Amino acid sequence: MTTMRQAFVRTVNEELDRDPRVAVVTAVISSNEFPQEHERVIDVGIREQTMVGVAGGLALTGLRPVVHSYAPFLVERPYEQIKLDIGHQDVGAVFVSIGGSYDDPVWGRTHQSPGDVALFDTLPGWTVHVPGHADEVTPLLRQALKDDNRVYIRLSLHENAQAHPVGEGFTELRHGKRGVVVAVGPMLDRVLKAVESENADLTVLYAATVRPFDSDGLRKAVEETDHADIMVVEPYLEGTSAHLVSVAMQQIPHRLRCVGVKRHAELRNYGTAEDHDAAHDLDVVGLGGAVRSFFRG
Repeated sequence: MTTMRQAFVRTVNEELDRDPRVAVVTAVISSNEFPQEHERVIDVGIREQTMVGVAGGLALTGLRPVVHSYAPFLVERPYEQIKLDIGHQDVGAVFVSIGGSYDDPVWGRTHQSPGDVALFDTLPGWTVHVPGHADEVTPLLRQALKDDNRVYIRLSLHENAQAHPVGEGFTELRHGKRGVVVAVGPMLDRVLKAVESENADLTVLYAATVRPFDSDGLRKAVEETDHADIMVVEPYLEGTSAHLVSVAMQQIPHRLRCVGVKRHAELRNYGTAEDHDAAHDLDVVGLGGAVRSFFRG
């Protein structure tokens, strides 16, 4: 089965041959996946700040740079360069991360970044995609490469069983009357299983694109329920989208529960990704408990 990362590499390599604007900038990570002899493929070595600066320079010349690494090396370490060399220069680029919150815990905390989307929320003008299946990666990426805007695509090793529509806006996959659950990217299958295990009469919305946030879609779904109770399940820092839900629902009295990577503790044991999911209550059991306590509490 093709992984999200493999779909990303294949698509970028195809677009390198098709589109003379597309360029790739790496900092060692995954550099061997792209043709090093290609004049628009640049590896800067272990220099993540330089990687983003080079991307900004390429964008100023009219190219469409794809910048790629593990999330902490792509977002956290060169944050200042993202802010200044991309955002302040008002140029576009496509940032594509792997590793997510803790996809590869064997590498320890250095390779973990649950706060990546929250950081992009501090910068204006970014589109953020969180695909839940490898087949969602290519259409999102191809559209991003055609545009000139600023895009962050967050890839994961964890996938849902099948792909779903990836245009802007939420997709309703289950309809209920007790409340609404927004499931982001690879969290969808676990959310559906948790809702079914609790026999909960809930609407489930799927989001592969989280920025811009589908305020209209959320309000519409809530208005079709009997209770304005909303749960947002994200594979990154809990509460990342809370401010956007609050803005969307500011005229409607509501309750909100945010589920994601917990803020109150840093896990110092490596373990497996599944161990981390369980510790953060992001497995089916933990999500079932959240559904039970919030919607029936």
